[in-house]
Amino acid sequence: MTRFARWTAAAAAALLVAGCSGGSSDDGENEGKNSDSPSAAAPSSATPSGLPASLTSQKLDWGRCKAASDSPAPGGDWQCATLKVPLDYAKPDGETIGLALIRSKASGDQSDRIGSLLFNFGGPGGSGVSTMPAYESAVGQLHDRYDLVSWDPRGVGASEGVRCRSDEEIQAAESVDATPDDASEEAAYFKDATAFGKGCEKAAGKLLSHVSTTDTARDMDLMRQVLGDRKMHYFGISYGTELGGVYAHLFPKNVGRLVLDAVVDPSADTVGHAKNQALGFQRALDNYLTSTGQDPKQGSQKITDLLDRIDASPLPSSSGRKLTQTLALTGIVVPLYSEQSWPALTSALNAAEEGDGSELLSLADSYNDRDASGNYGTTTHSQRVISCLDEKQRPTPEETKKQLAEFEKISPVFGDYLGWDTAGWCHDWPVAGQFDNPEVSAPGAEPVLVVGNTGDPATPYEGARKMADELGRGVGVELTWKGEGHGAYGSGSDCVDSTVNSYLLNGTVPKDGKVCS
Repeated sequence: MTRFARWTAAAAAALLVAGCSGGSSDDGENEGKNSDSPSAAAPSSATPSGLPASLTSQKLDWGRCKAASDSPAPGGDWQCATLKVPLDYAKPDGETIGLALIRSKASGDQSDRIGSLLFNFGGPGGSGVSTMPAYESAVGQLHDRYDLVSWDPRGVGASEGVRCRSDEEIQAAESVDATPDDASEEAAYFKDATAFGKGCEKAAGKLLSHVSTTDTARDMDLMRQVLGDRKMHYFGISYGTELGGVYAHLFPKNVGRLVLDAVVDPSADTVGHAKNQALGFQRALDNYLTSTGQDPKQGSQKITDLLDRIDASPLPSSSGRKLTQTLALTGIVVPLYSEQSWPALTSALNAAEEGDGSELLSLADSYNDRDASGNYGTTTHSQRVISCLDEKQRPTPEETKKQLAEFEKISPVFGDYLGWDTAGWCHDWPVAGQFDNPEVSAPGAEPVLVVGNTGDPATPYEGARKMADELGRGVGVELTWKGEGHGAYGSGSDCVDSTVNSYLLNGTVPKDGKVCS
C-alpha cells in the first residue's frame, strides 16, 4: 500500500524537467515591506532551549559526498557532513543520532552572500541529500547568494533511514487489494497493514517514537545555529510546507525568509487530508480529460470501468509481472503531478485498454521507488513512520466504510482508494500519533510567502489560503498561480519565479493575494 505522497520522487523529476525559467518580470506587483535580511555571519539569534554545547557548538566536517545506493555521488562543489542531534529532545544530554547534510556554497561574490537556504522536498520521507543536486538548475539565481543546503530528515535515507520490509515482501504485498471488495480482501488488507507496522517497529526500535515533524523542526533550528545563520531561510515543498509551518510556530523569532510551495492544509486531520487529495487528484484528472477533448464525467467512468476490469483480471506486462488494480491506480496518479507528463498518461491508458499493462506498471514502479532489477527504495517506509507518528486520528474500518460513499462522490476514480487508506495506513500502529492537525500559528514572525497552484493534485489550492491565515495576520502572504501540476515555482511561470526570487534575494514581500495567471 502506498499513500499518495505530498511530493514524491516522481513529482520532483517532473518539476525538474520543467526547470526554473528565472524570469525577470514580476508584472510590477512586488509591493510591500522588505523582510529582514540578516547575514549568515551574524551570531545566531537564539540557542535551542536546553541543548548542550556539545551539540550547539559542534563543527561540521564537510567533505566529498559518497554515492547513495540508488544514485551516484554528486560532483561539482557539493559537500556532505553529519549533524549530531538528540534522539529525544526531552533528554538533550542523552543519546544522539546523525543527520546527513549536503550543501553547495553560494556561487556568487561572497560579499553578497545572504546565508544558508534549507530545502525540504516533502513526502514526508523524501531524501534531500539525493534530490538537492538535481534541483540546483531550478534555483540557479538563488545559488548566487545562498548556500544551497538540504538533508535527510531523521528516519530517512542516510539519517537512520527505516526499512520495514525486504524487497521480496514489498513485491508480495503488491497483490493486496487496497480497495477491498469482500471480507476476505478486507482481512488481507488490514493484516498487511499490521505486518508493516510490526516490521517498522522491529527495524526502527526506539527511533519510531522520535521521527515526528516536531522533532525535525527542532533539528532544523539546531542546524541553523550550527551552520552559523542568525535567521532561518527555508524553501519547503509539499509536506515541507507543513514542516516549515511547524518550525515557524516553534521558533517565530528565528524566521527569516520562508517559502512554502504546494501547501498542505494545516487545518485538515487524517480524513480531511484524504478528502482534499480526492478533490485535488479528481480535479487534475478532469483537467487532463478536458485537455484531450473528453467529457470529464464520461472519461472518469471509462477509467473506473478499466480499473474494475483490471481488478477482476490483472493485466500482463512485458516484465512478466501483473498490473493489479492498485498498481494501475498508482500509475494513473504519477502523470497528474505535472502537466508535461499528461501525454504519458494518454499512452499508458490506451495501452491498458488494449490489454497491455506495461506502461502503467512502469509509472507505478517509478512512484513506488522500484528499479529495473526489482530493488525498492525506502521512501514510502519513512513516509509511513513519520506520518503515523504525527497523525493522532485512527479511523476504524467501520468508520471508514460509512465515509466511502462521500469519498466516491468527491472522486469516482480515486475516492475509494483514499477512503480505505484513512483506516489502513496507520492501522494497529505500534506508537500513538501526536496531533489531529499541526499548529502553525507564528505571531511575531517575519512574513512567510505561501504559494498555491489552482491545479495542484496532491495539495489542493485551498490549503494555501488556510496556511496563510493560520500563520497569522501580517505573517502569511499568499501568492496564487493559475496553473497545473504539483507546485508552482520552476513550473513555467515567470511571474511566480520572479516573485519568489525577489522575496528570497531582496526581501521584497508581494501584496497578499497576488495572482499569477
